[in-house]
Amino acid sequence: MNQEAIAQLKSQLRGELIEPSDERYEEARKVYNAMISRKPRLIAYCTDVADVMAAIRFASQHDLLVSVRGGGHNAGGLGVCDDGIVVDLSQIKYVHVDPAARTVRVGGGCTWADVDHGTHAFGLAVPSGIISTTGVGGLTLGGGMGHLTRQYGLTIDNLLAADVVLADGTFVTADADQNSDLFWAIRGGGGNFGVVTSFLFQAHPVSTVCAGPMLWELDHAADIMKWYREFIVQAPEEINGFFAFITVPPAPPFPEALHFKKMCAIVWCYNGGLEQANEILEPLRSFRSPSFEFFAPMPFPMLQGMFDGLYTPGLQWYWKADFVNELSDEAIALHVKHGSDLPTLHSTMHLYPINGAAHKPGRNDTPWSHRNAVWSEVIVGVDPDPANKDRITSWAKAYWEALHPYGTGGAYVNFMMDGEGEDRIRATYQDNFDKLVKLKERYDPTNFFRVNQNIPAHANSMASADQTLSHIG
Repeated sequence: MNQEAIAQLKSQLRGELIEPSDERYEEARKVYNAMISRKPRLIAYCTDVADVMAAIRFASQHDLLVSVRGGGHNAGGLGVCDDGIVVDLSQIKYVHVDPAARTVRVGGGCTWADVDHGTHAFGLAVPSGIISTTGVGGLTLGGGMGHLTRQYGLTIDNLLAADVVLADGTFVTADADQNSDLFWAIRGGGGNFGVVTSFLFQAHPVSTVCAGPMLWELDHAADIMKWYREFIVQAPEEINGFFAFITVPPAPPFPEALHFKKMCAIVWCYNGGLEQANEILEPLRSFRSPSFEFFAPMPFPMLQGMFDGLYTPGLQWYWKADFVNELSDEAIALHVKHGSDLPTLHSTMHLYPINGAAHKPGRNDTPWSHRNAVWSEVIVGVDPDPANKDRITSWAKAYWEALHPYGTGGAYVNFMMDGEGEDRIRATYQDNFDKLVKLKERYDPTNFFRVNQNIPAHANSMASADQTLSHIG
């Protein structure tokens, strides 16, 4: 690959092509997780589908490693690669709402803040995550869970169609009628099968929700977790709440007396009126009155952006995760032990409920096979200072190792770091793994798209795929 070839690619793109010698390069190669530092040969800011097709064909012709970046939020920093080309979708940004059909067409470079802004005007929302700066593409392709999961299912359960650029640079639409096998694969199979440039989602009636955190002293954590494990499996699907260990941020709405204090919390979202919400939560308040709560009616986008200011781009992150079916007394005791020892302000543990509507599809209806799991557990060591990298990593690993025997063996792919290995991928997809391999062989036989939680074109090539990606740091 020489400058003449690069100049030819530039002439084919409407978007900008960044090289290491360009002034913008250092900023352009960054992703959300600052623990990731990779140096691509090229960064292509694609403005439309034609740009994506040109970038993919160029990478194929020149045997370049490809990573695909939407919001850049991926835990393992898989939106960027060493010595290859980053296909950046952030300029493909549009949200078209059909209020009559309750559908929304979303460009592959949108964040969930873009979607929430567009849909909220019509009293609608698409189930997504809990940080609004997260990219639509990465979250969706991995599954997608958040405040609306119990009522409306995973994000993939609300995906109606997608436009995809395949490994050979061709363009296809995937839905229930066209390329239905590809449509099955992208609903949880990650970025293994192509570059999704457009999503069509089913939206739902969501406008003002009653939401916010309730906080308790750590002395009450075990009791709160035991109450929560019973409540969340039988609660009305309109209510969602994830449990967390937190260090209280030194900012509103939290009172100064609680700043920097380690506590446990449940962050609630009820899609309905305040009177009904308070009736549902009255038993909890009677059981253990919160030390503090900020539970109030609010526009859904306000809830979606509630943690954006705390978890800004550029922090150091180390993630460990598992699916969980049961929360035993023994597991709760270990959670309290490790959750009480949060190493930094931003470090946390969340238990996201994935029951309710998320249980309605069968385990083989999408690649997401853990349809019987009750929670997705994630442990994250987070801090702005690179000097604390080892500290937050060691804490997250020790916490995860203590709780892993109580999980299912698999984990939400969007919460997994780079290079966790074949066993983890197989445990995550279970009996859907072999079908994903066959579809990989059909749509990407050379494993062109391998900067991801990789489904190899041949099952026995997993190890070589793992070695393709570079180190963290």
